[in-house]
Amino acid sequence: MNFFKKLFKTYQESSKEKEINEQIVHLSLDDSFVHNFINRGGKFLYCTSINEVTNNLKHILQENNWNKITCTDFDLLKITEKIDVAVQKHSSESIPFFTSCEHLIADKGEILFSSNQLSSYKLASYSKHFIVYATTSQLVKNTGEGLTGIKTHFSGNIPTNISSIKNYKFEVDDDNFLSYGNNNTKDLYLLLFEDL
Repeated sequence: MNFFKKLFKTYQESSKEKEINEQIVHLSLDDSFVHNFINRGGKFLYCTSINEVTNNLKHILQENNWNKITCTDFDLLKITEKIDVAVQKHSSESIPFFTSCEHLIADKGEILFSSNQLSSYKLASYSKHFIVYATTSQLVKNTGEGLTGIKTHFSGNIPTNISSIKNYKFEVDDDNFLSYGNNNTKDLYLLLFEDL
């Protein structure tokens, strides 16, 4: 009988260990986004002041030897004026694109854009290098909340061309014919400004 008691005891202990190891961890919205964003290969810089945003942008450009960027956002052009970089207003596949976004989607680590940032062009037609400026108030739990936020914020004049960047690592061996010509993978830096 002792054999069965020992066997049953070890079974109970292993199932208790399994329960402990499988507990669900609930992360805050910002922690969830950062975790998922980094797991997808994104590069993340947290900023607490506009000076920090400017300095981080300057360091990104220096690190990558970029002396020219594309920027169409009037508010972001004010940031570029403080650093030594040539700015062009028309997108190019070879020049990094500095832009804002609509929302940051926490549960997937994705960044949501609309025609406000992309005009009528597809993500695939932009440079593979993106530098995105976003604020912590743009964090939403999921895509549904992001779309609702766009609808609420722009009621009466909802933007078009809503899309998201889902991957931040380039897969060289991606032979999936379904994604041919529609690749939204970008080498992406995120400058996240604390505004709450």
